Amino acid sequence: MSKTETLEEFYQQKFNWMPDNLQKDIGHFNVFNLEHHKASNTVPFKYSRRDFYKVSLIRGKNIYHYADKSLETDGSTLIFFNPHVPYTWESCSEELTGFFCIFKEGFFTERMRGSISELPMFAPGGKPSYILNEKQDEHLSRIFEKMTEEINSDYQFKYDLLRNYTTELIHYALKMQPSESLYQHPNANSRITSIFTELLERQFPIESPAQRFSLRSANDFATQLSVHVNHLNRAIRETTGKTTTHHIAERLANEAKALLKHTSWNISEISYSLGFEEPAHFNNFFKKQTNLTPTSYRTV
Repeated sequence: MSKTETLEEFYQQKFNWMPDNLQKDIGHFNVFNLEHHKASNTVPFKYSRRDFYKVSLIRGKNIYHYADKSLETDGSTLIFFNPHVPYTWESCSEELTGFFCIFKEGFFTERMRGSISELPMFAPGGKPSYILNEKQDEHLSRIFEKMTEEINSDYQFKYDLLRNYTTELIHYALKMQPSESLYQHPNANSRITSIFTELLERQFPIESPAQRFSLRSANDFATQLSVHVNHLNRAIRETTGKTTTHHIAERLANEAKALLKHTSWNISEISYSLGFEEPAHFNNFFKKQTNLTPTSYRTV
C-alpha cells in the first residue's frame, strides 16, 4: 500500500520551505506556476496518495500513473487529483509549463455545505482528465494567473476570491466531456468504495434537528451493500488508504462543523441529529476529531 504524502512533506521535499501556521490551517490553499518552480523540482515524483486535493493544467507530453491506470497525454490537459487515489506523473517534454493549485478539503467545507468529493472529477472511480484546445487553455490559464496574483495580494477577502476561481475551474470542467478513452472501468474495490461514498453522502446535509444520521458503522454499510464487513473494510482501505470508520468519522465531523457554524441549533439537537445518544458522547467525539469542544468551535 502506498504511503500518503502530507502537505508538510510536499513543501519540504519540493520547495525546502514551509508556509507559516500550516499545521493549523485546515483549509490551506496555494497556487504555483510550473515554469517558476521547475528549478526546485529536484525530488522525483512518488507514486502515492496525498492528503490534499490538486488541480493541474500541464502542457506537453506527459504520462500520468493514476490508481491502476497509466494515461498518456500530449498537449494541454486539466487534471483533478483527490486524496483517495495514489498518483504520479512523468514529463516527456523538455519544457514543462502550466499551473497547479493545492488545497485541503476544509478550504471548501468551512464555507459551504456538502462535500467536494461528491463532484464527478473527485469521486472514487471518477474520470479526472480533460483535454484542452488552445482557446480552453487560454481561458483556464487566465484563471490560474488571477489566482497567482490574488495569493500574493494583501486583499482581506482574497481566499473567498480564490475559492471562486477554483469553483470556476471545476464548473468549466463539468461542462466538458471527460477523456473517456484514457480510462478503464474501475475495479471491484473502486466500485464498492464509490457506492459506500454515495450511501454516506446521501445522509447529508442534515436539514432539521428531527433528521437522524443512521448508518453509523462499517457493519451498517456492509449490511446495506450485502457484503461482509471485512470485505468492505479491505476494499475501502486499499482504494483510499483510510479505514471505513475513519471516513464515517471524518464526514460526521465535517457535518458537525457545518451545523455548529451555520445553524442556531443547540448542542443537544446537533448531537441527536448526528446519531449520538448523549451530548457528552458527541462532545468527546468532536474534541477527538478537532481538539476543540463544540461550544469552543462555535465561538472561534
